[in-house]
Amino acid sequence: MPNNTSYSLPKDSKAWQQAVDSIASLLPEGTNLQDFDALQSLPVFALIVVLPNKISTLDIHQYVQSWVDEQPSWHLVTVAEDTDASFVNISVSDTEPMAGNAQRLPFTQSQVFRYLLVPVTDTLMHPGKKTAAAHIIDDQLTTRLRHDLTEAYKNANHANNTDHLDVVDCHISSVGHMLRTHKLACFDMDSTLIEQEVIVELAKTAGIGEEVAAITEAAMRGEIEFDESFAKRVALLKGISTEVLDEICGRLTLSMGARTTISALKALGYHTVLVSGGFTYFARYIAEQLGIDEVHANALDIDENEVTGHVQLPIVNGAKKAAIVEHTAERLGIAMSQVVCVGDGANDLPMMSIADLGIAYHAKPIVQARADAAINVTGLEGTLYALGYPALAPTQ
Repeated sequence: MPNNTSYSLPKDSKAWQQAVDSIASLLPEGTNLQDFDALQSLPVFALIVVLPNKISTLDIHQYVQSWVDEQPSWHLVTVAEDTDASFVNISVSDTEPMAGNAQRLPFTQSQVFRYLLVPVTDTLMHPGKKTAAAHIIDDQLTTRLRHDLTEAYKNANHANNTDHLDVVDCHISSVGHMLRTHKLACFDMDSTLIEQEVIVELAKTAGIGEEVAAITEAAMRGEIEFDESFAKRVALLKGISTEVLDEICGRLTLSMGARTTISALKALGYHTVLVSGGFTYFARYIAEQLGIDEVHANALDIDENEVTGHVQLPIVNGAKKAAIVEHTAERLGIAMSQVVCVGDGANDLPMMSIADLGIAYHAKPIVQARADAAINVTGLEGTLYALGYPALAPTQ
């Protein structure tokens, strides 16, 4: 029988605030360290490095500091542990049920290293230039760390085949993202909360899997409009019996860390939303499994116990996803500066772009390039790390 283990997370961002307080002398005179909007105008970046435990014996500080030492314009400040913050506890099963009765850990065991990157000279920076600077730093540091850590891992473990080893995630964002309290978290479903694309599973059952998968991939890469791809795929599903829908639900597998992430966010007071371009039948099932607060997806048109192949309007496309996020925040009285959106495909970009923090999860290159943070080496719990939280560890 699986055991439940309790994990703790700091309820607030005291460690980040303390780190900002410690660099007051490096900031322009008169800077209000409690004014998050004012801090957003400064080129002070939060740097978060996530390392899976399989390579965590490497001295990550050495590699980060080595890169910073070559950048004469920047100081590196380590963010201390959250020793005097208030904490919340979350309870997660040691193993998560999977299709075929297989089991696995509830998230990737990792270490998280948190820093501030502070300019040597006090200066303001236009938001567009600051975003560009963040992407440049991200690209340079991530490339450097991946190379250095892969080489170190290969040497330490006498491994040869490390060409595709994902060893590190680097998140570079404004420190304001770490200081601000977020309240609304919106998630895509297919290939984000779950490992599958439901419409592809439906197509496999109908014997048209390859044809539908090709349309899906083209849409996810942004090569064709979502509405067009959606209508084409749904038309191909005509005649599928409703009897197979429960069977498909039984085949769906939650993404690594999905239960942990949703449990943690709810314990932290977030309102959680599933926003999917898929179908409500499956979205409601997944939301119930995870305890997500509300669901928005497409209705699957059915007549006489068969899928008709017709599309019910309006289609939940990228623009609709963004509108749903905006309307949900407005309904709940939550500012968009307190919203986090997580997805993997091109149709998630509109909602990610209007959120305070848009997070790409094992996403297509076009999505990773435009996201504020990209998760590649952990499960969905990497969302917590991109938000500035330390690594999950069992309570003592």
